[in-house]
Amino acid sequence: MNPKRRKVLIMGAAGRDFHNFNTFFRDNQDFEVIAFTATQIPNIENRIYPAVLSGKLYPNGIPIHPESQLADLIKKNRVEIVVFAYSDVPHTYVMDKASEVLANGVDYWLLGPRSTQIKSKKPVIAVCAVRTGAGKSQTTRRIAEILTEMGKKFCVIRHPMPYGDLAEQVVQRYETVEDLDKYKCTIEEREEYESHILRGTTVFAGVDYGKILEQAERDFEVILWDGGNNDFSFYKPDLSIVVADPLRAGNEMSYYPGSVLFRSAQVIVINKMDSATPEQITTIKDNLTKYNPTAVVVEAHSLLTVSDPDAIKGKRVLVIEDGPTLTHGGMKYGAGIVAAQRYGAGELVEPLPFATGSILDAYEKYPHLKKCLPALGYSKEQIRELEETIKNTPADLVVSATPINLSHVLKVDKPMVNVEYRLKEISKPDLKEIVTNFITSLNK
Repeated sequence: MNPKRRKVLIMGAAGRDFHNFNTFFRDNQDFEVIAFTATQIPNIENRIYPAVLSGKLYPNGIPIHPESQLADLIKKNRVEIVVFAYSDVPHTYVMDKASEVLANGVDYWLLGPRSTQIKSKKPVIAVCAVRTGAGKSQTTRRIAEILTEMGKKFCVIRHPMPYGDLAEQVVQRYETVEDLDKYKCTIEEREEYESHILRGTTVFAGVDYGKILEQAERDFEVILWDGGNNDFSFYKPDLSIVVADPLRAGNEMSYYPGSVLFRSAQVIVINKMDSATPEQITTIKDNLTKYNPTAVVVEAHSLLTVSDPDAIKGKRVLVIEDGPTLTHGGMKYGAGIVAAQRYGAGELVEPLPFATGSILDAYEKYPHLKKCLPALGYSKEQIRELEETIKNTPADLVVSATPINLSHVLKVDKPMVNVEYRLKEISKPDLKEIVTNFITSLNK
């Protein structure tokens, strides 16, 4: 044991932080990680990163504290290095945290891809994005369709969402809808896994992405990384595809670490061309010319499919949108609002006056939310509060634009129309040509 181990604190949100620890710090005798801090996601602090994951240097595990205790933890534990390890935050936020840390006299680190990405024995296609809600999931589904058509045996490995018992979530393999119940998935996890499973795709997730990769490599010939937030891939990609969102034009240069991806991607998908203005699209393209001129550009629409569009006309409608897209993703609306307006809703009922518990707290934390309800369900209690908010809202109809059928997860006392969206490329080369050429090149 190195008696001069440098004391480290890792700032995170139950994802990148754990991966940075596992790949860089876990067996490194030059450092002692004294704690994680947690933010962004509710109810993920005041846990222990368990010994089964933390390794022989940490037989008692590692405590996880609220980020609000950062300064006190630095002073109390004589921390020498603080590692920032979460995503989808403005560059000003990253440096504001740096100032807080440096004001306490210690170093502030960002670990990059070379220090944290795991090299797979199998080819890796990574799908990431410049912001949460840009369209990663629909892009990943499109690539999954292409690989299926090619007859490739592939799996999806999803960016982590370990919000429960970490010791039970080391490696998770999802092959059936029943597995979602087996692993006690939150609404947020179901939104990411269910659509793949229903299409016959095996999904892996968990906490230890080295062990996850070992399992995936045994059974599959191609790894499809489905990113979270705007984080970069946990695996070294052989084909890097990044989705840009013109509805938030400029964010590709001002959010961390989405700007890293925008600058380094081999392929940039400019999504939502059908709803963006020419000026927004020009902003994205100008930034590409300046910061990543060699990237292959794919232009695409995000097409809506509504289960019963006629039911919307003239109704008082409560719109439910994907939770993370609205909260830390910063979007004021999503596909649900677009569908409700397109198909003639008589009124969009604002749910804020009828929100309860942690749902009401979300509106206070994210004041940009007005006309829609974020589908938050990180716990049983929060799902109950979401049900109560829906019940309290005086609407004739619920328009749900989450990637899952919410009626399978919670009790909805109103008729519901579901909105789905899929990626449709409108330029050449399209993703089919790009992926086909990539897979073909592997056999040469």
